[in-house]
Amino acid sequence: MSRILTVAAAQLGPIHQADDRASVVSRMIALMEQAKMRGADFVVYPELALTTFFPRWHYEDRAQADRWFETAMPGPQTQPLFDRARELQIAMNFGYAELTPEGRHFNSSILVDKTGRIAGKYRKVHLPGHAEYDPSRAHQHLEKRYFEPGDLGFPVWAFEGGLVGMAICNDRRWPETYRIMGLQGVEMIVLGYNTPTANGHSSTETLADRLFHHRLSVQAGAYQNSTWVVAVAKAGVEDGHALFGGTLIAGPDGKIVGELDHEEDGLLVHACDLDATRFGKETIFNFAAHRRVEHYGLITSRTGSGAPLGRAV
Repeated sequence: MSRILTVAAAQLGPIHQADDRASVVSRMIALMEQAKMRGADFVVYPELALTTFFPRWHYEDRAQADRWFETAMPGPQTQPLFDRARELQIAMNFGYAELTPEGRHFNSSILVDKTGRIAGKYRKVHLPGHAEYDPSRAHQHLEKRYFEPGDLGFPVWAFEGGLVGMAICNDRRWPETYRIMGLQGVEMIVLGYNTPTANGHSSTETLADRLFHHRLSVQAGAYQNSTWVVAVAKAGVEDGHALFGGTLIAGPDGKIVGELDHEEDGLLVHACDLDATRFGKETIFNFAAHRRVEHYGLITSRTGSGAPLGRAV
């Protein structure tokens, strides 16, 4: 018998600086209710689902950005989301800015089961961007200013009848993200993102180029680890800054089974057969049979090439 997990990828349109948490939570609940009506067991929201993508704004005093962070989860403003999920008996995943009791700042994501219990937490490992204001950029991307790199690794959880892992935005571009979870037998990876439509380093890279690299990263990770990947955008123009959509679900063969074609609030629902991951895991990507770890040492012993570009090592 197949193990079917029906997933709703719940894309959010723009969230502006003036939008309060209550209005955003109301939008998330509306999508959750639609997802339940369409037969979903599990609803997946984007990175930083509760706020605008605030790392585009430079605060000289970093503490000024703390207003975008959650000091408790759930807290008073997010409790209605948890309550409605428990009433509907639907699991969920969403990203948010986490401020710990010790004063540490993370770009985080959680798995919440159908009882409203937090079953797993992930903190973004691959932080893009920079830490100081850069006047040469078309827009700022200050994740390194406001967040620490995640300290929880890439765990996989027994969740809703399968093995589920999490990643966030830039993590999707790094093959190590998928492989660490693949080595744990992951069957579904859920990842949210807020990705600028324009490349701050390049004036020639088009939206089509950006979407190509997004799809390429997700599809390769899905195929090379024989896992479902659910990639969910926060999209649209936030206070004059554009984020692309491209919310999609990729199957364990790397093929896209569905994709949204807009940048507003919306749902992509798909019945994912977790047993479909077994074929790849038992054949071409049977890691126990085929991996050659004696040749992989550079992956963890170096962060860079160690030589100028264009020269072999």
